[in-house]
Amino acid sequence: MESFYLLISDQLVQSIHYAIENWGVVITLGVFVLELLLLAARRQITRNVLGDVVANFVTLFLSIVVNTILLAFVYLAAFYVVWIEFSLFQLPTNLWTILACLVLADLAYYWEHRFVHRVGFAWATHAVHHSSPHFNISVAYRFGPLDGLMPLPFHLPLALLGFNPLVILFCEMVVQLYQTLLHTEVVKKLPRPIEALLNTPSHHRVHHGSNPQYMDRNYGGILIVWDKLFGTFAEEQEPVKFGITTPINSVNPVKIFLFGYQLLFKKMWGAKTVADALGYFFQPPDWQPQVVNNQGKSRTSSQMKSKT
Repeated sequence: MESFYLLISDQLVQSIHYAIENWGVVITLGVFVLELLLLAARRQITRNVLGDVVANFVTLFLSIVVNTILLAFVYLAAFYVVWIEFSLFQLPTNLWTILACLVLADLAYYWEHRFVHRVGFAWATHAVHHSSPHFNISVAYRFGPLDGLMPLPFHLPLALLGFNPLVILFCEMVVQLYQTLLHTEVVKKLPRPIEALLNTPSHHRVHHGSNPQYMDRNYGGILIVWDKLFGTFAEEQEPVKFGITTPINSVNPVKIFLFGYQLLFKKMWGAKTVADALGYFFQPPDWQPQVVNNQGKSRTSSQMKSKT
């Protein structure tokens, strides 16, 4: 047991990070090839499917460009500033602290993921990821303009608790890699104990569903227990309809990349008051401003429409 308390160097953490990242790419590509072979065997490869795949990887490239230019140094610098200047203490890097950080990073991911679904300006970037009507490994690489910025405020508290920034970034990468592997229809349901504890392809298919009972469910990264604990879990039952309630109907990667913010700013521009415009920006994406009917009763505009 003494080996569990041995300090681990930053260089070793970085080496493991790169090794897992590289092998993760190999594994995900292998799963993707398998998915394509299965689609080919079922004669389900269409021009739309291939166009969607290309669009997914182009949005990945665009996201990398944005994140590299605007966010990379700010993101890492923020962790180091908090860790060096404001942390309660600085934890040693060993297997126990890495494991603890991984669990906390997974919890932070849950709340970040829930935030980007329920706040307008955050959903505008995350909606890109959900906009595909298909579900395969390539969809995991479908990113919006500011997806790389959203994790920062949720993971900064880990630096405040004293975790080394390199360990935090390593744990973020592990959670993200695990999430990537969930984007597949090849794997159906896994044994019950696994489904009860871990996020699985079945659980994540639900998360990507636009079926009413699947909306805003299963935010977890590695562990599905967070969803069960905080009341956002749904089990896959009926077939999942992938995509969002306002379809893009395009495989143009630039249009896909900017779609969320284009829709948000269109709503804000058409708002009747500043308060309504701010509501679209900060409220959940299904929010509608209230209007007053002839009897002086307040209803949302969507409720008024449903009555006509």
